[in-house]
Amino acid sequence: MNTLQIKPSTTPLAIQLPGMTHQDFIEFCLANRELRIERTATGDIIVTPPAFSDTSHSNGRLIQQLFNWADQDGTGIVFESSGGFTLPNGATRSPDAAWILLQRWHALTPEQQASFAPICPDFVIELRSASDTLKSLQTKMQEYLDNGLRLGFLIDRKTKTVYIYRPDQAVVTMENPAIVSGDPELPALTLTMKQIW
Repeated sequence: MNTLQIKPSTTPLAIQLPGMTHQDFIEFCLANRELRIERTATGDIIVTPPAFSDTSHSNGRLIQQLFNWADQDGTGIVFESSGGFTLPNGATRSPDAAWILLQRWHALTPEQQASFAPICPDFVIELRSASDTLKSLQTKMQEYLDNGLRLGFLIDRKTKTVYIYRPDQAVVTMENPAIVSGDPELPALTLTMKQIW
């Protein structure tokens, strides 16, 4: 089992561990629980430093709003940033917030649900932090779309910009919006952005 020693940094660290199987990756994550770890479709390991306090607070507000909506809506299940999903392309990703239709979630076995579930969320939010480049997050959002995402929000607090992703549509850019709506894919979902900025 691999234990990783990393010097403090504000940028993600990419590691290549050739020959790592999916089970090896799970064991690697279990041995390094304090780290946020993702895996690309090509097998590179991406280690992201913890979020700074202000980003963590904003992400908590996003999660709060998403959970409140999901409790009222009742058609899906919400996941926060520590949850990982194995996408159809083999990548394991951990969006800052995610939502999956209940019928899709319940189609998974209990063993799949208790791991990095082999499913692409229906909806994700990525919140740009100090360690993220806009380009890397845009690439990640496209990867979600390529793997079955129905709706995605990329939120850049620094510029107060929200990018909305939908399959087979141009990305919609909103500058300093008061609210962001999930309609029609997620009816009645609205995020109040003053709590996020």
